[in-house]
This record gives sequence, C-alpha cells and structure tokens, in this order.
Amino acid sequence: MTSNSNSTTNAPRTALVVGASGITGSALVDRLSQDGWEVLALSRRAVTSGTVRGIAADLRDPASLRAALADERPTHVFFTAWQRQATEAENIAVNGAMVRDLLAALDHAPVEHAALVTGLKHYLGPFEAYAAGEMPDTPFREESQRLDTPNFYYAQEDELFAAAAARQQFTWSVHRSHTVIGHAVGNAMNMGLTIAVQATIAKHLGVPFVFPGSAAQWNGLTDMTDAGVLAEQMVWASTEPAGRNEAFNIVNGDIFRWRWMWPRLAEMLGVPAEQVVGFDGQARPLEEQMAQLEQHWPAIAAEHDLVESDISRLASWWHTDADLGREMEVVTDMGKSRAAGFLSFRRTDQAFADLFARYRADRLIP
Repeated sequence: MTSNSNSTTNAPRTALVVGASGITGSALVDRLSQDGWEVLALSRRAVTSGTVRGIAADLRDPASLRAALADERPTHVFFTAWQRQATEAENIAVNGAMVRDLLAALDHAPVEHAALVTGLKHYLGPFEAYAAGEMPDTPFREESQRLDTPNFYYAQEDELFAAAAARQQFTWSVHRSHTVIGHAVGNAMNMGLTIAVQATIAKHLGVPFVFPGSAAQWNGLTDMTDAGVLAEQMVWASTEPAGRNEAFNIVNGDIFRWRWMWPRLAEMLGVPAEQVVGFDGQARPLEEQMAQLEQHWPAIAAEHDLVESDISRLASWWHTDADLGREMEVVTDMGKSRAAGFLSFRRTDQAFADLFARYRADRLIP
C-alpha cells in the first residue's frame, strides 16, 4: 500500500483527532504519528501514549469542549465521531451540534483544514429510511444530489461548510466510506470483530457459521474500506491542494462478492469448511442467530485467556446485519480521488487477514 500523505510544505503541523479511540480515529492517530505530526487525541477518556497526547472532553457539552481545547492550537482537525440516537431527528440534532460545537471551541486556533468522515448512508439514506425509495444508481458517485430525506450526514456537512465559510481561514474535506474495518474495541460499527466473534463461537460450539445477510449481498458486487486507507485519504486531502473543499468516496479499490469472501474469512478464523453456510433462501440476521449463543462468550474468553469477556464490547450484531442485509448492490466509484492524485489501494481479504492477526495478538479472539 502506497502512502499519499507527503506534505507540500515542511511547516509544523498539529492534528486534533476527534473520536480518537474509534476504528477510524485509531488508524488516523497511527498514520499521523508515523508521518511525524504532533497529535492530539480527543475522546471521552484521555489516553496519552508516546508522542500522542490525550485530551478528555464530552462532545455533547460545549463548555467541556471549550475548557479542554482552550490552550490547544491545532492546524488540522479530523472529525471521526458520531453518536447514534433513537430517531434521525435526534441524530441530526446531536451529531450536527457536535461538529458545530467542536469547531466553535477552536475559534482561537490556527486551523488550516478540517476533515469529516461520513459514509454511504449519504447515498443510501439514514437508518430510518435505509435503502428505501429512489437512490442514485451504483456505483455511487460524489456528484449525486442529496436524497430528499433528513440525514445526519447532511447536517454534519452543513455545519462544516458553515464554519469554514464564516471563518474563511480553513479548507475542508468530506470522506464517504463504505463499511470500515479496522482495530477498535467497544465500537458501535465493527464488522471485522463482529464476524471474528461469530466465528469463534461457531467453532467452539461446533455450530454452523452462517452468512447473515441477503441474497443481493451474497451474490452481488460490493466493496469495503480499510481504516488505514481512509486515514491515508484524510491526511492526503488535508495537505494537498487537490483535496481541499471536496467530498470524496473512499473504499479499498477492489470489489468482491460475499459468496467468495465468506468461506475465506472462515478459513482465516479456523472454522472447518463443513460448518460454513452461505445464503440459503432467506437472511439469517446475527441478532437472531446469536441471541442464544452469545451467553457462551465468557466461558470461551476464560478458556482461551482472552482480555474481554463482555461480548457487547466486541460484537455489533445490529450494524453487521444492516450492512449485509441490504437488498441492493452497493459499489462505490473512486474515480474522483484517483484523478485528483490519491492512489492508495488495499485488498479487502488481506485487510481482514491482517485485522484478525492483530486481534489475536491482542488476545481479543483465540
């Protein structure tokens, strides 16, 4: 995988990573640290490590943000956080306000660029109207018009645009990822670890390792986003002129069918071939599959001396069900950022393999 994060200037840069403990935020902290940036990692619980300085703040509390950031002077902001609410109206209110309040709390800082992660719900619609009604044709392209449906991604974008226009001091970029796989624990959207936990339970109990999704997902083409590639694109857009004031799709660059990928994931995770079951007539959501099986996780964790016995911190059944249960093909066009100069690529099967190896090293799975 090639890096596109070379800067056009040697001026000192300080990055503020918002949501630093999540899948995308963790990958960004790693990428920026490797590239020699000064890194400020904002999350609910400050974690300082090496050259990375942790900042604790509550994104839903403007006073907390003001106090935590009063003495900080980041040049670049990478916003990767969101909080799911019960309704899309609440999602809009809460997540839009988090972007607005964070940028307002930095009105004293020399911010040059602010990057925002959203996702393909920009094209597919929010959870309440997911893949319903008229949507853009695949592959999804950035120039597609917004859907006529309230969407918290649109609210986050609008807060970013408004802050940039009002201050006229910083540029912006938006990064629309597909399902992100990367290293994190306690994350609400973590397909890689979710599948690894499902496979571990299936192998332990000798039960089928069943693909949970739809026929459309099993048979159709799809793509995914490795958190490292997403981090590279965000750093590239924040430092290269071609990335400024643009929205970009971001996926790995390969495409696959789940009927090809599922048995390969099973092999990576040590599930015997005879236990691997693909789509068979109807979707088999993980929330239903695992309802009576997840109780075995504490015993599995104890047997293998794993570091996390609380399965709710590892597996997000509902989110993997949403991704794999879609009744349409989901493929993303990367032409815009390729033409602008971002050329990084990652094979998705290799991304999964590397991720599983890291989870084993961390003793999160056997």
